Amino acid sequence: MMAKNHRTIIRFATVFSLAALPGVSAPVRVELRYETRDPYAVAVIFNAGQSHQVRWEVARDLLADGLVADSGEGDMRIGPCPDKPELLLITLRSPSGQATFETPAEKLAQFLNDTYDIVEPGDEHRWMSVDEALNRLLPNDL
Repeated sequence: MMAKNHRTIIRFATVFSLAALPGVSAPVRVELRYETRDPYAVAVIFNAGQSHQVRWEVARDLLADGLVADSGEGDMRIGPCPDKPELLLITLRSPSGQATFETPAEKLAQFLNDTYDIVEPGDEHRWMSVDEALNRLLPNDL
């Protein structure tokens, strides 16, 4: 089966609230990016200053699952806020620390719906190029 060969990128700018301390939050500009070249993943790009970005790759399915129930293990967890169901809690963990963000569930759902308009759930494999995936994984000098 041939992979679909046109490339589409969906970018969605939003703001997450970083829960810095109990009752204190700070806005963080975030870009959600979906590319048909990697149809299973969404990039979550945090703008941490004028020239510094932090990029996390997450499964599109994990974001969708997190809209309705607590989802994820390890580095990222996402789910509805217990006392404010219109908000999602996103917790990121790394060896250097942990951060928890809030974002409106409606905005994430809108972004996901935009991605589904391009690549329907369950159709991701039709967009995969085995050659391209291998080229990204293997060194060029093999």
